[in-house]
Amino acid sequence: MSEPEKGTAPVSRAVLALHDAAPAFDLHADTALLFPFGYRLSSRHAPPLGRAWHFGHVDLPRMAEGRLWAQFFGLVTFPFVTPSLARSCHRRIDAIEREVARSDGAIRLCRSATEVRSAIRQGARAALLGIEGAHALEGRIEAAEEFARRGARYVGLLHFTRNEAGYPAMGIGRDDARGLTAFGAELVDELGRLGVIVDLAHINRKGFFEATLRARSPVIVSHTGVAGVTPHWRNIDDEQIRAVAERGGVVGVIFAPRFLGEDSLDMVVRHIRHIRDVGGAGCAALGSDFDGCVVPPRELKDVSALPRLTEALLRSGMSEEDVLGALGRNALRVLEALPQTGSGGEEAR
Repeated sequence: MSEPEKGTAPVSRAVLALHDAAPAFDLHADTALLFPFGYRLSSRHAPPLGRAWHFGHVDLPRMAEGRLWAQFFGLVTFPFVTPSLARSCHRRIDAIEREVARSDGAIRLCRSATEVRSAIRQGARAALLGIEGAHALEGRIEAAEEFARRGARYVGLLHFTRNEAGYPAMGIGRDDARGLTAFGAELVDELGRLGVIVDLAHINRKGFFEATLRARSPVIVSHTGVAGVTPHWRNIDDEQIRAVAERGGVVGVIFAPRFLGEDSLDMVVRHIRHIRDVGGAGCAALGSDFDGCVVPPRELKDVSALPRLTEALLRSGMSEEDVLGALGRNALRVLEALPQTGSGGEEAR
């Protein structure tokens, strides 16, 4: 690990060993946003003045220090400025593929749980792709299969603006009275056929429940806080947690103090514990939103600090099995549950 924060003790070997046993798996980081600006995944980066910042939280050297073995990289588009959303998303995939190629085998692009486990056994990190906002499909249902063949393993139906699939929890085009559109319902069905996870981050409450009822496979909320700890429009409530748990899915806790309610590691723990208490031990997961214009808690200033979260979870009284689940086993279980239908998974080839 990197140097501990001033006044903190190093994480013990026992905690590090448990952390590695998970293996640690993060459902959402926006690092791909940085690649067009010369940010290299294989190079070590340092936050300005040694403090947490809005970007620059993830790279391979610090993933190794933080024992993060699998990372979903979000593919976000900007519908209010980008002329071609699909092309923009494909370019982000191209950029991730280039970074993986530059890594000399240190990280591999994975499409299935089998590939993730294989990469980890051979000492490599696993990179996975998740689309943030169905804007990238441009209203074309066939685009879901095109992105699945390029490796997308989840599609978030919404982001901060309305699109062809539905309405956001907050943002341009918000409409709390309306749920999935006809296209949105068809998209949930198509993602189920393709073996691609439905991600319900950012969608409004009505659309959230319509999607959970319709989905054929486990759904996720890749990065969120929970209203049972901190009431906020961005956070999901207990009924939503239970709906995800009933589908066999997971809720990834975001590392953003403005949604957590406090700038502290202990607040991250409180959100994880609440998901476990409401949805069961199999429902909690990590969804940092690193590199997504968030300033993470000072004790989690970048990915190298993840073992401190493991230590804090154990200190809170969570069992080792529950901690292992939240760190990564629950997320990997969801990936394992996906049907292999020829959309690009290893078993389908």
